[in-house]
Amino acid sequence: MNGILCMNKPEGFTSFDVIAKLRGILRMRRLGHGGTLDPMATGVLPVFVGGATRACDILPCQDKSYLARFALGCETDTQDSTGTVTARYDCRVTASQLLEVLPRFTGQISQLPPMYSAVSVDGQRLYALARQGVEVERKPRTITIHELELRSFDEAAQTGTLFIACSKGTYIRTIIHDMGKALGSGGVMTGLERQSACGLTLADCVTFPQVEAARDAGTLSALLLPIDRVFAAYPALHLNPAQSRMYRNGVKLSLDRLSIPAQSEKYRVYGADGCFFGIGRREGELFRVDKNLTAAGEDAS
Repeated sequence: MNGILCMNKPEGFTSFDVIAKLRGILRMRRLGHGGTLDPMATGVLPVFVGGATRACDILPCQDKSYLARFALGCETDTQDSTGTVTARYDCRVTASQLLEVLPRFTGQISQLPPMYSAVSVDGQRLYALARQGVEVERKPRTITIHELELRSFDEAAQTGTLFIACSKGTYIRTIIHDMGKALGSGGVMTGLERQSACGLTLADCVTFPQVEAARDAGTLSALLLPIDRVFAAYPALHLNPAQSRMYRNGVKLSLDRLSIPAQSEKYRVYGADGCFFGIGRREGELFRVDKNLTAAGEDAS
């Protein structure tokens, strides 16, 4: 069984918890996920099943989008509502003031990873140090916020929602924390739903009960998305029977004998029977295997 289960992660589960539960449901260990989510968060968590796990480290689309709930007026040690309050503010913020600061957090910006995060410093996870009351120096990282939109704001309650489309490695709670600093009001994240990741959306998601029902009915394959869905950014290259055999055996192919569909460094490669082989790349005047995602005899979905 090979493919992608796009899970709608429930609140309270870590990404590893999702993998552990699916291993029990599917009775298989070869699973991997695309992008860690905090226990508070819900939403899109792509889980790679079987041979699809080979794709985890070469995904071309690492951008993600979120709907985040927030509250102004305080700060916590975790930068979200699950943490201990470290400061309170009497400042009242208007919607227009919020809108004025959004451009400062849009585009390419620098972000300091929070102490309660999975970032490693000298071989230790920051969250493990934070739980011991230890704070260490962290290096800011450059991230990209493609879109930052205020979806709602209740001035009386000082609560609202933000839509954020961003690059890999972005901490949404830190954006809210930093916005609160800029407003002089403090701010914490109170809820988070990931709406897209790896080119997949909530519309692609399934739940644990759906997976269990499909297992019992023997229809699990119907829930699996094909591996090539997450490589849609690359042009498709279709090989003829002879080329398919050579390519599967690791033979480099001459570019002048291929029907290259567009200029690109990498391509989605399909065999003569339409089977998805994996990712290939140009190398001078030759075309070679970059990453095989299905072994001989495996189905790509």
